[in-house]
Amino acid sequence: QVQLVESGGGWVQPGGALRLSCAGSGINFNSAAMGWYRQAPQKQRELVAVISTGGSTNYADSVKGRFTISRDKAKKTVFLQMNSLKPEDTAVYYCNALWLTKNYWGQGTQVTVSS
Repeated sequence: QVQLVESGGGWVQPGGALRLSCAGSGINFNSAAMGWYRQAPQKQRELVAVISTGGSTNYADSVKGRFTISRDKAKKTVFLQMNSLKPEDTAVYYCNALWLTKNYWGQGTQVTVSS
């Protein structure tokens, strides 16, 4: 059974930072492309960042220069370091794994940026 478990969400003031983690099990983590998506209220889910099995990364324009995605293959964990957070970053953040042509999702973690 595939499981992706996110952690690290919470409330932060504008300009602050958070680090999200996603621990994967039930998949060959080293063969999976991993990503973070987010969904704000009344908006569609959108890509935030992805990292390939080889370590290549891609980011949404709105987070470039502020967010960093990384992965620890030994710990089967992917991270999203979020700096200089803005109110518009408020959303539920979802971990995604693309493995053997199938997409798997975590349960999501809430990130709220407000003063």
